[in-house]
Amino acid sequence: MSTIIDVPETSRLIGKERTVPRPGGWKKGIAIMDFILRLGAIASALGAAATMATSDETLPFFTQFLQFEASYDSFSTFQFFVIVMAFVGGYLVLSLPFSIVTIIRPHAAGPRLFLIILDTVFLTLATSSGAAGAAIVYLAHNGNQDSNWLAICNQFGDFCQQISGAVVASFVAVVLLVLLIVLSAVALPNHQITHN
Repeated sequence: MSTIIDVPETSRLIGKERTVPRPGGWKKGIAIMDFILRLGAIASALGAAATMATSDETLPFFTQFLQFEASYDSFSTFQFFVIVMAFVGGYLVLSLPFSIVTIIRPHAAGPRLFLIILDTVFLTLATSSGAAGAAIVYLAHNGNQDSNWLAICNQFGDFCQQISGAVVASFVAVVLLVLLIVLSAVALPNHQITHN
């Protein structure tokens, strides 16, 4: 009497050849891209914070005792912007070791999930500070006649160029954070549930 056991072909068997999975494959490529994008986001976020924090222009009128000054610390929105973008840049620096772990262990889900969650939190902060800064930059350039806000960029041109550049850099950081979240989500392992 002989017993025959029917074993179905697994997904690793193609025809009669056994395929050997590559160590990392495309997930390692995504992890390397994640690291590079993080470096770009760090530069953008810290550049935005530094540019805004150093924006200052003084206009002398009549005498040296009567001067008008435009500085980021004159606007609470810009103070918020500098603090948040510095926090975002600091977080991105601290997230680099986790990004390195995903390069070394491309199939590990824990570090990727951790990065997705924190990237989303800091994306929200960066977006809110960038939007708030953009609103004040718009008012500085165009003013608002209904609320008697005068446009100050005609007088404070260098100041307005710096704050505009800082806001643009913050939105570059926002776009890079969105790309980081998408990349991490794509690289997360998907577990298929099979029903018998």
